[in-house]
Amino acid sequence: MTGVGPTSQRSSSPQEGVTGLEESGNAPAPSPAMQRAARMNVANMLRSMLPLVVICLVIVGWTTLRQKPDEGVRTVDPTSTVQLAVARADYPVQAPIGLAAGFRSTSARTNAGNAAPGDPVTLEIGYLTPKNEFAGFVESDDATATPLRTALDGAQQRGTVHIGGTAWTRSTTERGETALSRTVGPVTLVVTGSASDSELTTVAAAVRPHSG
Repeated sequence: MTGVGPTSQRSSSPQEGVTGLEESGNAPAPSPAMQRAARMNVANMLRSMLPLVVICLVIVGWTTLRQKPDEGVRTVDPTSTVQLAVARADYPVQAPIGLAAGFRSTSARTNAGNAAPGDPVTLEIGYLTPKNEFAGFVESDDATATPLRTALDGAQQRGTVHIGGTAWTRSTTERGETALSRTVGPVTLVVTGSASDSELTTVAAAVRPHSG
């Protein structure tokens, strides 16, 4: 009977030990990989990206400084557009001819491609001037054509100027820009844009019947 007591005490000791571990809530230590992941928060990511952002900004700034002001300007040859207007219009088409090299054509549009015989024809040519401003030429035998209305609706007439022996009406548009316009029969011609009066006058002086 003396052996029963010690044997009973030894059998209960492991259970008590297990219970003690569970109640204490002890967990395994986090692995190094988990610790590194915890440190990779948003702030750390931003700090790691900062040098790359700085390098990109330096490259962009350097490229911008080296780039000439007029690099990347898309120029077009308006000849084919003018010829299409000439072929479809019921009036003698005029256009700026012989402008100095500093005037670069950047756009040319006409509705002549969809015009049936007798339909109105509108021609538009846009230029970048030597002073990097815009000068636009518009011609149409449709007084309601959108390009004409955009240029002249709401414009205030400021008198008449003679350019190359031809009278042009000088107006100030709703944008505060100068518009030079004249009519030849049912046709209205307009030169306007952000360019100075001097550069717009140069474009208007180059307007003459297209012979091609």
